[in-house]
Amino acid sequence: MALKLQCCCFCICLVIFQGLGFWASQIEARALAEMSMVDRHEQWMAQYGREYKDAAEKEKRFLIFKNNVELIESFNKAGDKPYKLSINQFADLGDEEFKATRTGYKSPTGQRPSSNTEFMYNNVTDVSPSMDWRVKGAVTPIKDQGSCGCCWAFSVVAAMEGITQLKTGNLVSLSEQELVDCDNNNYGCNGGNLDKAFQFIIQNQGLTTESNYPYEEMDGTCNGEKAADHAAMITGYKDVPSRNEQELLMAVAKQPVSVSIEGSGYPFKYYSSGIFTGECGNNLDHAVTLIGYGVNEEGTKYWLVKNSWGTSWGENGYMRIQRDVAEKEGRCGLAIEPFYPTA
Repeated sequence: MALKLQCCCFCICLVIFQGLGFWASQIEARALAEMSMVDRHEQWMAQYGREYKDAAEKEKRFLIFKNNVELIESFNKAGDKPYKLSINQFADLGDEEFKATRTGYKSPTGQRPSSNTEFMYNNVTDVSPSMDWRVKGAVTPIKDQGSCGCCWAFSVVAAMEGITQLKTGNLVSLSEQELVDCDNNNYGCNGGNLDKAFQFIIQNQGLTTESNYPYEEMDGTCNGEKAADHAAMITGYKDVPSRNEQELLMAVAKQPVSVSIEGSGYPFKYYSSGIFTGECGNNLDHAVTLIGYGVNEEGTKYWLVKNSWGTSWGENGYMRIQRDVAEKEGRCGLAIEPFYPTA
């Protein structure tokens, strides 16, 4: 009897010991994973030159980073979408903070002038099956708006650089900072819209070059002398008929086009490669430029987008986003408010 009791006690102790060992190994594994994430955060900070003001700020950023990394890696591991995400320069930013500093589009209020609704490409029939205005020499290298919410300026400037090259044969990098500083109808780093930006350029009789009026990533006082040194001009701008991707295609076949988009949310801000088919709405908060279109080997149609978040985002700063979707607004609302300059 005593022997049986001793055996039972031994078995119970063994089970408890093994159980404790199991949980200890689990805790150790989690600790190692956590340490690995800390190391990854440190490496990421070094890669993007990120510094924090104190330990509390660093801890806050680490938790955001950890959550975003887990979300991104879970998405990529599933592998059930035609695009990938990456742990880019935005990985330690919360959603609202990102929207406030990396986007900046504000939809115009009131009715636009009726002259802007005339669509000059309505009867275009020679639409090529694909277009890339980079290959045609009408697109300047990718720029980076940084933490200034002036995407609207970058979108308009890219479209103007395109039409200028098509009319003159010269590709000139134009000044976004001139718009940020001098366009008093928009709000600089606090946002703006495409309508008013094009109107300013027309009233100002052009824009100066990037080199003459370089980008500062902040609001500044308008330098009238530099702003008067025009390097390019436009005669007007037009709407592409809203919610019509076929007519938008006709316009992009002829020149780069400014569009607004919902670009502040997940997964858009972590896009890395492939054709973006992700979930997004029509709450327009970002502006980009359509610089082409095409079809991949699987037959998926896409728009080619030039963004203003630097080359570490997307496909070296560009995005391919699904074209001809069922929703009339286009993927992420890109067909709602398109504009193109005339010269």
